[in-house]
Amino acid sequence: MYCMDIFMLRNWVLMVKYFLLLVFLSPTAFLLAQVVPDTTINPGVKQIDLIDIGQRIVDKNSVYREDVVVNKKGRVHFSAFPAVGYTLQTGFAGVISANAAFFTSAHNHESENVSTVVTSIAYTSKSQIIFPIASSIWTKNNEYNILTDWRYLKYPSPTFGLGGHTQQDSSYNVDYSYIKLHQAVLKKIGTDLYAGLGYDFDYFWNITEVNPPTDRGTDFQQYGLSNTEKASGLSFILKYDSRRNPINPQKGIFANILFQPKFTFMGSDANWQSLLLEFRGYIKFPDNSRNILAFWSYNWFTLGGKPPYLLLPSTAWDEFSNTGRGYIQGRFRSPNMIDQEAEYRFTISRNGLFGGVVFANAESFSDVPGGKYEVISPGAGLGIRIMLNKFSKTNIALDYAWGTQGSSGFFVNLGEVF
Repeated sequence: MYCMDIFMLRNWVLMVKYFLLLVFLSPTAFLLAQVVPDTTINPGVKQIDLIDIGQRIVDKNSVYREDVVVNKKGRVHFSAFPAVGYTLQTGFAGVISANAAFFTSAHNHESENVSTVVTSIAYTSKSQIIFPIASSIWTKNNEYNILTDWRYLKYPSPTFGLGGHTQQDSSYNVDYSYIKLHQAVLKKIGTDLYAGLGYDFDYFWNITEVNPPTDRGTDFQQYGLSNTEKASGLSFILKYDSRRNPINPQKGIFANILFQPKFTFMGSDANWQSLLLEFRGYIKFPDNSRNILAFWSYNWFTLGGKPPYLLLPSTAWDEFSNTGRGYIQGRFRSPNMIDQEAEYRFTISRNGLFGGVVFANAESFSDVPGGKYEVISPGAGLGIRIMLNKFSKTNIALDYAWGTQGSSGFFVNLGEVF
């Protein structure tokens, strides 16, 4: 699914969410958080991040970094780190991740969007390989937005069947390899309003059910199990985005309509169409603070035809695997999904190093067959934010969330969840 999340790249590292970064929770980090003061809300208070802390650990006489060339064209703010950890989807895993944020022109940074490039490479204890490359490049005055989402996955992972009535203990693994090549160009047609066209290619191979139940046919088998699945077609995009920094939005609105028809004459296994309707909003609350009340509505529908099983709408199968915190990726799957989320982000340390969040979400998947929405699956949780790069406002996001039927776990991102 070519979610417009990739188009703004709010969530910068596609797979770093799977890793709990314990190295950044050291007592040294907390100690240094107390001694450096805030420049935005409290004049004279320095903002610091993990890079400053690393420099201070190596050299106690080092000074905190100043962005003295922030207005220069091409100035790149680069963030990279290795990590290890554990989450529901991957088991134990290791990853090396990186992102870069920059402006393509020298001026108008208050109105120009940040260009981004991200990548990571991960290997997990479940023999998963995850290698994405993604970019969102804005030309001068935001006239064009050039979007890339390429990735390779070797991805044994659980499936629970179709619809909202599936049970937590009904899972088994499906193993497959996956190549995704999505490209799009958007043109500015009004203030913060864009329209564009893209090409999407998705190919799955070596698809194998691993120890499926033997007392009945699986939903995958009944839906249509094959060794390969291929989708090829176009994306028609209309979006409005008044956010200036999608890594960590402080205000603004994001709205997106994405229509994706797939065609056999372009190489797809079948003709089918999907529609994504998405909205995000950000409000300062209280108004004179840095605290943010954020909302996300993510609604993904099949309009006609029969998408491949592995491309059906599913929990955490948005572009950055973020919907439905509290549930493992793929927990629910069907031709149609509705997901609503809200989050309150608040500061903890005045220097910007630490923040916190509380959040809640609810999603519903249409039944198969029938198409009715009979089950609502809620989730809720809390987390902390640690500033990795104070210039690009990139946070490490560490969340713990609970769902129904005993589902719970850690959810980690580089950048805000939405």
